[in-house]
Amino acid sequence: MTRRASLLLADGSRCDGHGIGHDALALGEAVFYTGMTGYEEALTDPSYVGQILTFTYPMIGNYGVSGTAAQHDRACVAGAVMKRVAPHPSHHAMRWDLATWLTAQHVPTLTGVDTRALTISLREHGTIAAALAVGDDAIARAEEALGPYARSRSTAGLVGGVATQTVETVAGDNSGPHVVLLDCGVKRAILRDLGALGARITVLPYDAPADAVLAYEPDGVVISPGPGDPTDLAATAAVLGELAGAVPMFGVCLGHQLLALACGARTFKLPYGHRGGNQPVKDVRRDAVLVTVSEGVGTGVFANGQVITGYHGMAGEFGHVSLDPSGVQCACGRRGCWETFASCHAALRYYSELQPKAEAITFHELLNKAEEGDQCAVQALAKQALHIGRGLGMILAGLSPRVILIAGDIT
Repeated sequence: MTRRASLLLADGSRCDGHGIGHDALALGEAVFYTGMTGYEEALTDPSYVGQILTFTYPMIGNYGVSGTAAQHDRACVAGAVMKRVAPHPSHHAMRWDLATWLTAQHVPTLTGVDTRALTISLREHGTIAAALAVGDDAIARAEEALGPYARSRSTAGLVGGVATQTVETVAGDNSGPHVVLLDCGVKRAILRDLGALGARITVLPYDAPADAVLAYEPDGVVISPGPGDPTDLAATAAVLGELAGAVPMFGVCLGHQLLALACGARTFKLPYGHRGGNQPVKDVRRDAVLVTVSEGVGTGVFANGQVITGYHGMAGEFGHVSLDPSGVQCACGRRGCWETFASCHAALRYYSELQPKAEAITFHELLNKAEEGDQCAVQALAKQALHIGRGLGMILAGLSPRVILIAGDIT
């Protein structure tokens, strides 16, 4: 039976189509996922709790649902939006077709809409509060429910809904090191891959104190991904600060953001996040770009003019930086230009070479120094202009007239 369904956004826009699953009203942040595959993993990813996930690829579900790719014991998304669900999936490992599985998991799903047009809207507006309604009764209630949610929505408490509350031991061959994993909403794949490396894994709740972690005498600590804002877990970040220097630590997604807070960096909400299998990241040490998977990342780390994706040591030295336009924040506060971001990093590095005893500064401060006549700052900007050509002059337009002339003259 075909039922009406609608997605209402807090900016007043609306998408109408057909519903899958039980009649229901879901409230959450509307976000989009760019992967062509991996829908089972995405729909069960704890990082997507509280989010209505729009799939940009036009047909979803063509290989069904196996159950083996699930990252949690249930679907975690608040709702889903798809242009079309494959009616006749085929795969040797398939146990259910996607529509049947979504119904069984009670995931309100909207189909029959132009998801790429919706994605463009989300890119322009950024992540936005939304209501997904399946069925006439839910549609009638959606607008009234969306207003209060949009005004008061919070990510506090999301981690507690998907993370373990008890100590767990993950079976493995135990031939490798002992790893304590702080569970903020861990994906099954992370536990599986650590086990495949021979690790003996003890899973602790995300709010475990430092002495409880050290009592297990771990060889290393992994902080898992999870949903929400890292600043909601200030106590966990403080624990990581206590553990700094006592044990090696590695954070993934939310875990990385918590490590960044422990390092003294700050975080900010990305305009529309990174969700998919095509996210560019630069390895600063090797000067190489990697294309990697980014699942459910809605928060960036900003420190010393950089959007950071990887640390080397708790002193805050970073080794990987994001090149995705949605996560780049340039000196004037804009986001969306990776060339500006790349030039920021290089210019700051050149300046530190010219002034090795100077304190670390941001790219904005470097511009100010150049305008004030600091010749080292001028040389750093000029050297970077030679490196990337006249593009720097165009990129800096509107930020600093004097610096633009410097870059333009030298290039």
